[in-house]
Amino acid sequence: MGAMNELINRQGVETLAGILAAAAPGSGWPQVAAAAAHLDELSLRSRTDAVSSALLADVRQLPDPGYPTAARIFRSALSGAGFTGWILWPVSETAVTLALESGTSPYFDDCLALLAELTPRLTGEFAIRRLLAADLERSLEIIQGWTGHPDEHVRRLASEGTRPYLPWAVRVPAVVLHPEASLPVLDALYRDPSEYLRRSVANHLNDLARHAPKVVVATAARWLSAPDANTAWVVRHGLRTLIKNAHPGALALQGFVPASLAVTGPRLDRNYVALPGELAFDFEIANTGNGDARLAVDYVVHYVKANGTQSAKVFKIAALTLAAGETRTLSKRHAFRQMTTRVHHPGIHALELQINGIRHGHTEFELHL
Repeated sequence: MGAMNELINRQGVETLAGILAAAAPGSGWPQVAAAAAHLDELSLRSRTDAVSSALLADVRQLPDPGYPTAARIFRSALSGAGFTGWILWPVSETAVTLALESGTSPYFDDCLALLAELTPRLTGEFAIRRLLAADLERSLEIIQGWTGHPDEHVRRLASEGTRPYLPWAVRVPAVVLHPEASLPVLDALYRDPSEYLRRSVANHLNDLARHAPKVVVATAARWLSAPDANTAWVVRHGLRTLIKNAHPGALALQGFVPASLAVTGPRLDRNYVALPGELAFDFEIANTGNGDARLAVDYVVHYVKANGTQSAKVFKIAALTLAAGETRTLSKRHAFRQMTTRVHHPGIHALELQINGIRHGHTEFELHL
């Protein structure tokens, strides 16, 4: 996280103060300059908040404080190439705070426009969340217009900024409660020429799958009925969590229907694993049916939690097709190491296979720290 925190650093904040001073001659930015010296022990999010607080304090000391003045200065700063990068995160947050404080619809709308202008320099996907929370319907009406914008970064802001579970971003309860609200945005973008943007659409769809799987499956089916060359990938990536969770509708949509199979294994290369270490395993799948079988082949690790119970996590191996009578041997290695996202605990773990949503071969092993 240290390197990530340095995305907003002392030099960048000092540069920001200079850029703003040049954009508004006669205006000083003493609080911004002072904030540059107090970032070292802060996380990236805390640095953003600290710089935004300093920006707000300086704006409020200007002769005509408030959103219109700040927006004018920020737009003026955009004329220079140096007004770019992660230092724009606190700038965008500051604009949103002032727009919401104004309580007026014109400033609300203009702030959305300002985020669209800033986002080619650094995405406004984090700051936009508070505008969505304040007025989802009004925000989406404007955001929908971005889906035809010539800049792919602005089009992506429409998809990424409205994701239900956007990483690093604040939650917007209304987006979760109304999963259909963002579908017009996704419908307009799933065939976008930009791969960067199509990935955002797929990730947005995958987010929706966490709380609205029926909506996601119906949307994916509709897209597949009017596809282009990239739609199959967008749908596959958007359904990835539902496939791992063995959702019948998602499996069927991808052609992973029940099949006649004989599964042998998994065979583990050891009965215990010392951390850090690896567990290798192999297994065989035989198609005992009369026709081809399209298979989603995954495996499940049942991790021991701190309280001694187990928690299952599904990992992908392959998607493949077996002809009638065909047998395939597959192998895999799984690494065990302590991570910030997963803390391992000693004890009896288990591994099993998952093929087209059906579990096979529950096999135990012991993890030693």
